[in-house]
This record gives sequence, structure tokens and C-alpha cells, in this order.
Amino acid sequence: MAKFTTERIRNIVLLSHSGAGKTILAEAMLHTTGATTRLGRVEDGTTASDFEPEEHKRTTSVNAAVLNAQWKDHKINVLDTPGYADYRGEVISGVRVADTAVILVAAQAGIEVGTGQMWSMAEERGLPRIVFISKIDRENSDFYSVVESLQERFGRHLVPVQIPVGAEADFSGVVDLLDPDANVPDEVADAVEDARERLTEAVAEIDDDLADKYLEGEEITHAEMVEGIKQGLMTGELIPILAGSPLNELGVSEFMDFVVEYLPSPAEVGAAVAHAPGSDDATELPCDSSGPVAALVFKTAADPFVGKLSYFRVYSGAFAGDSQMYNVNKGETERIAQVFEMQGKEQSAVSELAAGDIGAVTKLSAALTGDTLCSSEQPVTLDGLEFPAAIYQRAVYPKSKADVDKMTSSLSRIVEEDPAVVVSREPDTNEMLIAGLGDTHLGVSIEKMQRKFGAEMILEIPQVPYKETINSRARVEYRHKKQTGGHGQFGHVWIEVEPMPRGTGFEFSETIVGGVVPREYIPSVEKGVRNALNGGVVAGYPVVDMKATLVDGSFHPVDSSGVSFEIAGGQAATKGIQQATPIILEPIMKVEITVPDNFTGDIIGDLNSRRGRIQGMVPEGNGTTTLQVEAPQAEMLTYATELRSQTQGQGDFTMEFDHFEEVPTHMVDRVVQITQEHKDKAEARA
Repeated sequence: MAKFTTERIRNIVLLSHSGAGKTILAEAMLHTTGATTRLGRVEDGTTASDFEPEEHKRTTSVNAAVLNAQWKDHKINVLDTPGYADYRGEVISGVRVADTAVILVAAQAGIEVGTGQMWSMAEERGLPRIVFISKIDRENSDFYSVVESLQERFGRHLVPVQIPVGAEADFSGVVDLLDPDANVPDEVADAVEDARERLTEAVAEIDDDLADKYLEGEEITHAEMVEGIKQGLMTGELIPILAGSPLNELGVSEFMDFVVEYLPSPAEVGAAVAHAPGSDDATELPCDSSGPVAALVFKTAADPFVGKLSYFRVYSGAFAGDSQMYNVNKGETERIAQVFEMQGKEQSAVSELAAGDIGAVTKLSAALTGDTLCSSEQPVTLDGLEFPAAIYQRAVYPKSKADVDKMTSSLSRIVEEDPAVVVSREPDTNEMLIAGLGDTHLGVSIEKMQRKFGAEMILEIPQVPYKETINSRARVEYRHKKQTGGHGQFGHVWIEVEPMPRGTGFEFSETIVGGVVPREYIPSVEKGVRNALNGGVVAGYPVVDMKATLVDGSFHPVDSSGVSFEIAGGQAATKGIQQATPIILEPIMKVEITVPDNFTGDIIGDLNSRRGRIQGMVPEGNGTTTLQVEAPQAEMLTYATELRSQTQGQGDFTMEFDHFEEVPTHMVDRVVQITQEHKDKAEARA
């Protein structure tokens, strides 16, 4: 039997701008409940959440940590997520499996860039939300000012359910507005009375019967208040505001009381959406431990010693150890040895987890983030996770020859652990590319690979995959003749080259009559021409959008061969390209940039300096505008970092290849120079 039934489980994700107090709130919950014997500190690297060396180095969360606090016969699963934008992938994992979002706002800082971003992520997922105003004890903290700014930004349905007693160094705790027997110090008596009236009014607005009761001057009972708040949380019509100082463990018990009494259990959230394998038809999967087992892997951690650790949430059935699960996504059976509850990096074995609970299992053979584990008798697929497109790309090289093999395996392992990292190879430049959500994101990924797998790597700005083509027609002759004793070599061709429309690639044709070039040698001519297109005459880039036609030639009955005509075809193609006004083509990207309205002018000016062309502007109605832009890839290689700087972290963008255009004449020499520099570096590495 599972220790905690579905009804006694609460799953919360902590969200905020970086530094607002998520990790110390989680730490205070653990200490208050007795899960830990001391209150860890972020700056000391002693918290349960931040256990990776990369987090200790930066004194900030890098990964989403999974913890649990047991309070009043309930289990509160806590997903402590990073606040820095580069780690949005980790936030997505936490938001996907939580039932309620707790959005933290620091009392002295107020609403910050990340506050709005995290709010949007929770809102898009449809999660009930509560706000926790932290650091009430800090200098210049102002609870009431933060409440006002929250209501102005997100709506008047954000209402305090607690009032702080004292402020800054004099902060001593909170008054629970929902507890009719709460001790109310004289200094906050008026504030409590006013806040209770506003809370009662907000609850009454949720339900017509309560509204009538309130307007007629009747008292709304405590039970009605409780049910009203629960209803408002689920519908989003009410967002409670709580307060505290986790560092001093003030307001933490009251916070957990609220979580246990008011936040929904997994059963109350409702059924999960599932699909039969290979079907788009949705079905509901009730959160019931007696049902068929189904769980979603929402996070993967790679360790060179322990092996792979897969974090999962159970959506139906009881997930037990010493069992087998069917991995629907991979079509394989997974052996489940032990099931663990997680406390940061610490694992505690349990016999099974009830529906709605969160845990982990080690050494699954095939499972990756987003996979569904279920019963083979009743297979279903749960909706996976969608990660943001990688926008910051770098070429990655091994630091030494000894790192070559280790780099390849390390890259595949890091992609398993972090699906927001994308690894690919650019065929035209032969560079291995690694992409992520920002420079810090990639930097941390490289550090992890070095620490875990011993692979030392270097990141560089990637080469632009230019192409070459021609702008005019040419007719050329090439005669290949070589006498070496015995059979010689002879191949003679006339070839016409001409440009083709952009994006059409290459076409080969022939108009040979009279057998001047025997039919069996024509494929060799084509092969030679195609080989010549691998490296153009301007800077050595592949040649595209060209047609080559074999129009004439001659052969020798003894010395001609396929090799001879292949050489002749290749040399003729190169000669023809040289005479047909060769040019360089650069990739043009389709870019969508969303920025606050007050930054729009500056961003447009910057894009103009990057040879960008504004194709459209779409007001989003929330104080932001999306710019639709075409810009050369060469001008956008460092844009992720620069946009963040220009918009104070409030801008976002997506970018994908669209088409090729001719490089402006005045920039050709610079492209050739950069290309040569890359070739020199490649030779030095060899």
C-alpha cells in the first residue's frame, strides 16, 4: 500500500524571478516538517534543492529539484524550479506535472521580469495559482505596495488571505484571515478587518448564492469561505496572496496549512487526457489508484556512476517496484526494480506510489523525458512536454584528440538529460552544433559534460552555411588527355551552365547526338559535374541552383573510360562556373521577436543595422508587440544575448531558415576572409 493516498497528496511548483526565494521556501518547508535537521542556505550551497556543483558555483538554481514535505498527514510534493530565463526547460517540466503554481514575489523587489514570464507559463497550462510574498523581513520591504502592484498587473481577483505582523526587522509572523480565532495584534487590527472584508467580498463574487447573501448583509460562514476559495482557485476567479520570511521560518507553517486545506489534490484536479497508441482520439484517465497504471517521465538525470534517473508522475493506478512497465513511446518493456521518493539528490525507497504522486526510478533502458510508462494490457499515451525552440547556437569542438570520442557520447547523454538542448551536424560546414536557450544554458551544459563524463569542449561562433551559384550562362570545353604507357586517359566534353531559380537545386541534362560521347560515359560526366559542385570557386561553398547540359564532346576507342569522362566533366563544370559570374548566397532567416512596446523602436533600429527587413508588426494586446522580420543568419549569430541585454531580459524570439539571397557585393571579400580563417582553424585542429 502507498503511504499517502491520492486525496492526501498536493503537487506544487514554485515559480518566480531568480532570487525571489523559491529555494529557501522549499528548504524552510523541509526543516519545519522535520525532513531536515538544519535550515540550509543558498549562498553556502547547503540546500536540498541546489545540490549540483554548477548551482553551488553560481549560487542559483540550475535544475528543477523534486522534494517532499509531510505535513498534517499530507504529502506536499514540491518542484523547485530555476528562475533564470535560460532554464525555462526545467520550469516546463515542473509546470507539466504540478497541480498548483506558487508564484513568489520578493517584498522589497516587487514584480520583476521573471514574475510575468512565470505567470504566463502557469496561466497557459491552466494551473490554479497562489502568490507568496517573500522576504517580508528585508529592508525596504512593502507588502501592501506589492499587493497593489500585483492587482494592477494581474487583476483585482488577487486577494490577500494573510496579513503580515510588522515589517522589515520587526516582522514577526502573519495573521490568517480565514481563521476566526486567530490572534490579531492591535497594531494590525484595522488592516485585518479591512482585508477580511475585501476577501469576503471577493469570495462572494464567485458564487451567485454567496453574492446574494453578502448583498443582503448576511454572514458568510467559514465553511462557505473555504468552499468559495477552493472554487475560485480551480476556476482562476480567485488568486490568494500569502506572505512570510522563509529564511526566518515565519509564515511557513501557515503556508503549508493553506496548501493542505485549500489546494486541490490530484483527484480534485480532474482526469488526465490520454490517447490509445497510434490514435488521436482523446480519452479521460481518472486519477484513481485502482485504475490501470499510467505515468509520465517528466525529467531525466544522467549520472556516470548511478546511471539514468527517471522522474515520473503517476496519473492513474499504483506505481509499484519489482514490476514491469510498458514504454508506449519506445514500444519496449521497462524493468522497474525500486521506486523512490526524492529529496533533492537523496533517494528513499518505497513499495509503491499512489495515483497523483511523484517519484523516480533508476536505470530504465529506453525511457526518455516525455515517455509514458503504463500497463501493457491497457496501453495509453499521455501528452508529453513541449520545450521552447533553441535560439542560441554554437559550434562545439573537442579540446584535444583525447576528447573526440568522449565528446560524442557526452553530447548524447546531455540531450537525454536536457531536451531543451539540441545537437546537430551542419553538413555544409561539417561542424557539430549545440543549441540551447541562452549562453548561460549552454555554458552550464558544457560544464556538466566535463564534470560527469570527462569531456572537455570548446564553444565557438558557428560558421554560416553559405552557398554559391551563378548569375549568367557559359559554354565551356574541357579535354582530359593523359598518356602513361599502355592505355591512356581521354575524355572530351562541351558543357553549358546556366542559372536556375532560387531553391531548385541542381539539374543535369544532355543533348548528345550521334554518339560523340557514348551513352555509358554520360553518367560519369554527371558524376564529375556533381562532385565539382561540392566546392565553389569563390569561397569553396556548395554550388546550387544551376543547370549543366552536356552538349558535345568526343572519345577515344581505346583510351576513354568512365574515370576520364568524370574528370573531364568536373573540370568543365569548374571552368563554366568561373565564367558564369559566380556569386555567394547567404541564408536568410525568418525571425519573430516579441518585445514590450516601449522597446519596439530601439529593436527596429537595431534590426535595420543588421540588414533586417520588417515584414510585419502584430500588437499582442498585453503591452507587447511581435515583429516579423527577415534577416541574414550572419547578422543573428549572437542575437539571443544581445536581445536580452537590449530589453532587460523581457524580449523573446524564434528563428528558422527561410531562403537564400545573394551576399551584397561589398561584403563578399569579408565572407571570403572569414571562410579562410575557419579553414585555417580546422587545419590547426587536425
